[in-house]
Amino acid sequence: MDVRTLLETTLSGLGYELVDFELGHGGLMRVFIDAPAGIALDDCVKVSNHLTRLFTVENIDYDRLEVSSPGLDRPLTREADYARFAGERVRIKTRLPIGERKKFAGTLVGLADGQVELDIDGERVAIPLASIDKARLDPQF
Repeated sequence: MDVRTLLETTLSGLGYELVDFELGHGGLMRVFIDAPAGIALDDCVKVSNHLTRLFTVENIDYDRLEVSSPGLDRPLTREADYARFAGERVRIKTRLPIGERKKFAGTLVGLADGQVELDIDGERVAIPLASIDKARLDPQF
């Protein structure tokens, strides 16, 4: 079982969502988690303790483990994220230009038929999901 699948399965069983993970220099593994109610420090501690034991049993090679929330500007990495965060402000960068631009910012309408729909100043823009390089929440304060 690969690390991503192991993390997704384990975190799902604990009531968390794997947003992303990184394997960094010097054996650093960063795991970003989320939950519908948000993430508190106690959640990170709980997951860190659980993963430490799991990685020992599964013989996963790492030196340091960091578990945290993805932050207010969390990435949108799954199709379900586009439904979950409908109505929120987002920033999207595409791999190739769409209508002479690669960067979009607006209110996420949702995902339909493989198209992410944004409301940009009252204008609806459809972006093919497959063409998105990066998408993040864009909280406004």
